[in-house]
Order: sequence, then structure tokens, then C-alpha cells
Amino acid sequence: MPGTHLPETPRHIPPPPTKENLDFADLAIIDLEKFGTPQGKAQLVQDVRNAMSTIGFFYVINHGYTQEQTRRIFDIAEIPFSVSEEEKQKYVGKMKENGSYQGYKPRQYWHIDAGIRDQIEHYNIHTDIHAKEHPEALRPFLPEIDAFARHNHFNVLLPLLRLLALGLELPEETFAEKHSFASDLTDSWIRMMKYWPRSSDDEMKTKNVWLKGHTDFGSLTLLWSQPVSALQILDPQGNWKWVKHIDNALVVNAGEALEFMSGRFYKGTIHRVHQPPVDQRGLTRLGAFYFALFNDDVKLVPLQESPVLQRVGIIRRTPDDRAPFMGPYRKGRIAAYGQSVLKPAKEKGVEEEEVAGVVIRHYN
Repeated sequence: MPGTHLPETPRHIPPPPTKENLDFADLAIIDLEKFGTPQGKAQLVQDVRNAMSTIGFFYVINHGYTQEQTRRIFDIAEIPFSVSEEEKQKYVGKMKENGSYQGYKPRQYWHIDAGIRDQIEHYNIHTDIHAKEHPEALRPFLPEIDAFARHNHFNVLLPLLRLLALGLELPEETFAEKHSFASDLTDSWIRMMKYWPRSSDDEMKTKNVWLKGHTDFGSLTLLWSQPVSALQILDPQGNWKWVKHIDNALVVNAGEALEFMSGRFYKGTIHRVHQPPVDQRGLTRLGAFYFALFNDDVKLVPLQESPVLQRVGIIRRTPDDRAPFMGPYRKGRIAAYGQSVLKPAKEKGVEEEEVAGVVIRHYN
């Protein structure tokens, strides 16, 4: 914001990336700058379609935020975690009651495994930043958070949704028009998230898994890359691969809602959070995200009019007449996550639960 005086807050100093020799995933890099020319856009349609129909994850670069703007967002992302525990209690989200993350998700709210609870805290803000009151320390920064939400939605999310629609040979606005902004039609949100180091006993009991293998439940998740390695994806061969940090890039993945709508042509890839490598242990891990959802009134059924789906076939998670709408599905997934008693599946290391008529799998 040139010429604008920004409120002061301490600098977040990111640690250096790991030097460990990790088995990193080979993810496509999508250069959004190409979206501005017909030739570039046509190439992006192919690249995004290939990435989402095979791995379900990719990087985005040249998304319109400078390195300094991104650093400022991570400065702001620290603020919710500097608030006193007493004040935090006033803004705790009602996950089980309302099926919404708006507000704080406290540490130790989720059960991870073997009686161990999480050490993850996050603060969640609806795209209508004035829909709820926020902690006093965060209020001077709401204009910047609003600008960040708008940038994620209009400059990154919508172009990607248009590419994904074209990849199914559907009208360009097919997915974009089902994503409202700053509206009570949707619960899309910004998340500021902090992972805290765990005890050696917790690490042993959970086999170093901080968050079980899962798929996100929305349409697309935009994660602003940060240097503490912990995110892993399950590749098509069944191997866990680390996701490498790229400065000022986004890591984008498909969620279940997009998978439903695309008849599983676009993959909601299983991913988890693992203890960081040896040279990053003991560090906190700060994250900034945009979680995009279809509008609550969208029924999550395959788009059978897609010529691509007509050629390759449709895989359904549930019969069309029993398919959930986004709103009830979102509420059920949020209310259940980390709170349900999971049942062992037939496959080793997999547990299951049912939400809104859909079987949800968790991978350990």
C-alpha cells in the first residue's frame, strides 16, 4: 500500500529451509503471469488439468504479491498467538455447535492418535472480515487482512477455478460463479496457524505424525509456502513425499468438494503433517492459508455435462440423489474432525467415519 502508514508489529523472522536430504514431491509450478495472454492461458489449462488429475497438488508463482507483501502477512499472522489466553477464550470458534472454524481453534482440541492431542492453534477469519468481532490486537490490521483475502480470492482462486473449468471443457465461469466472497452464502476463510513443538513422548506415541493423512473438504486450499518442512503428500504409488518450500510461492491442493464435482477427475490428494526434519526440530511453524469452499447451496454432484467426464467416465463417492450440499457437508466435517471415534478400515493404517452420508478416510 504505497503512501499508506501501516500499523507496526514485530517482524516474523522465518528460519532457513532445511538442509536435510528429504524425498521431495515433484510438483508442477504454475506461473499465473501466463494467464494474461491467450497462448499462456491455453498452456495453463493443460498444466493445471494435468497436475490436478494426477497428483492434486501444485505450486503457484507470479501470483501478484511481492516478497515484502508476503513477509508482511506472516508478520500479521503472528499477532493472534500473542493474545492472552484469557482474551482468546472470548473468541474460540464453535466448531461442534456451528460447524464453522471462525475464531480460535485451541491447542489440544483434536485427538491425533493413541490418546495424544494436537499442539496446533489457529485463528480463522471469514472473508467478510466484519462478520465477527476480533481480538483487539488484530483490529488495526483488518484492512490488510481484507486486502489479503481479496487477493487470494480474486487474483489467485478465481483464475485457477477458470482454468479448472476449461480443463473439463466447461464454460469458464462454471466453478468461479459458485464461489461468493464476503457473503453469508459461503464460509470460505483465511487461516493463521501455528504448530508448536511436541514432547518426545507424544512423538513416539503418534509415530511423529502431527496431523493424520486426510483430504481437505472444500474446493481449493491455498497455502502460502513457509520454510519449516512438515507437509507430506501420499503419491499414487503409496509413498509419503515431502513438499519443498519455494520462496513467495503458494502450494495449492484440491479438496473433496472439487473431487465430487469433477467425478474424481481432479484429485483430492491425501496429505499429512509430520514432525519437521532434524535441523528444524524445536521450531514453531507459522502458516497462512486461504480455504475456499463452494457456496453452501451447491449440491456436490459430478458435472455430467463435461465432455471430458463423458469421455473418461465418472467416479462417484455417493449416489447423486444422496449427495450432500456444501453447507451441511462443511458443517459435518468441521464438527467431526478430531472429535469422532474412528473405525478401523479393511486397509491397514486407515480409519473411517461417515459424515453427511460420505465415508471419510484418515491415514496413519
